[in-house]
Amino acid sequence: MFQRVLIANRGEIAVRIMRACRELGVETVSVYSQADADALHVQLASQAVCIGPAKASDSYLNVDALLTVAKETGCDAVHPGYGFLSENADFSDRCTQMGLAFIGPSGDVIRMMGNKSAARELMQKHNVPVVPGSDGAVETAQQAQEIADKIGYPVLVKASAGGGGRGMRRVDRPEDLEAKFQEARAEALACFGDGQLYLEKLILNPKHIEFQILADRHGNVIHLGERDCSIQRKNQKLVEESPSKILTPELREAMGQAAVTAARAAGYENAGTIEFVVDQEGHFYFIEMNTRIQVEHPVTEMVTGIDLVREQLRIAAGLPLSVKQEDVVLRGHAMECRINAEDPTQNFRPAPGTTRFVHFPGGPGVRVDSMLYNGYEVSPYYDSLVAKVIVHAPTRLEAIRRMRRCLEEMIIEGYPTTADFCHLILHHPDFVKGQYDTGFLAAHQDELLGWDKED
Repeated sequence: MFQRVLIANRGEIAVRIMRACRELGVETVSVYSQADADALHVQLASQAVCIGPAKASDSYLNVDALLTVAKETGCDAVHPGYGFLSENADFSDRCTQMGLAFIGPSGDVIRMMGNKSAARELMQKHNVPVVPGSDGAVETAQQAQEIADKIGYPVLVKASAGGGGRGMRRVDRPEDLEAKFQEARAEALACFGDGQLYLEKLILNPKHIEFQILADRHGNVIHLGERDCSIQRKNQKLVEESPSKILTPELREAMGQAAVTAARAAGYENAGTIEFVVDQEGHFYFIEMNTRIQVEHPVTEMVTGIDLVREQLRIAAGLPLSVKQEDVVLRGHAMECRINAEDPTQNFRPAPGTTRFVHFPGGPGVRVDSMLYNGYEVSPYYDSLVAKVIVHAPTRLEAIRRMRRCLEEMIIEGYPTTADFCHLILHHPDFVKGQYDTGFLAAHQDELLGWDKED
């Protein structure tokens, strides 16, 4: 096991990684920007080093500064968390070149799976179902037109290097395709420095189901069941749960095997997520792989009892997985609500500010991952996520009721958050019945906020 790990991140995930390291007897070094001098991950650290100004490009994205700190403080590994440099292939390579273990996959694997069209081609070669569309990258609008005519509208033009909805355009009519194609290419170039595009059939209002996988360097690859992440606003998840209400044991087995096949095909090592969409008829299709720990990983931890960050550390240290596939059992039901410092009544505008008072819920089956404390200043420079409330209960309905109680009990004063909005979702009849898909918030957001469509 490692002696000392540099945590190349901030906020709740930095605290989460620190806890797993301490339980393994591994020392940690935290890094922080000038804006985060009083952050919780700094206050809890045994050693913390300032790496630059508030702007992420000058601090948390400054590869040279991070690697200098890692070497100067005697670290032998780097954990990137999620976001920032977690899926940066060059950062993974640089760590390896400097003799530092990167707690994640190799740069080559990140590069391959980060290119959505290349990942799609790889899945097709290994018989993992993919959404109908182009076989690889599409070079011209005319070529895209020919493919769209064959698979039928609506279609999605997507950036090969994309994510978070950037470089993506929906096209409903042939006459709109060329303009949307050029728009997507321009946005992909601006956001990712890569204008490569591919085309997919748009699966209308699917379920978004992702499978957690673990893979070590000894050839062991397992999945830990699914997470239903269909409650999304503009491709950003708000509520996640496991298991999914729509998956039969047979469909779960098929999707789990497809996830393991996908990871093996990529030569994957460490924790990762295989993302699928499931259509109205129950057909599932691979859409992408996330080569990092996910924000919603606690949902899987609650239903399996497996510490995913601990497994990440073990895998990166060359140890075999501590569990086999037959050891993985999903027990009960888990649910997570993301609490963001945003104002739902103002189109979810980010709302940074001073945390005047905070009180987190507790009780059986309750977990809160957060960096908040009384007086903490939520910075405008970074992501608006301030807390994750996770619950576990014997049944889905009990989990819903427990989460409602937790959100009612939680107090965050000083700025608006999405807590009340999540509470409203948990009371909607369609959500309670499990009859929801990725179109849920688009259809019900105004209703949840008490607005008329005309408003």
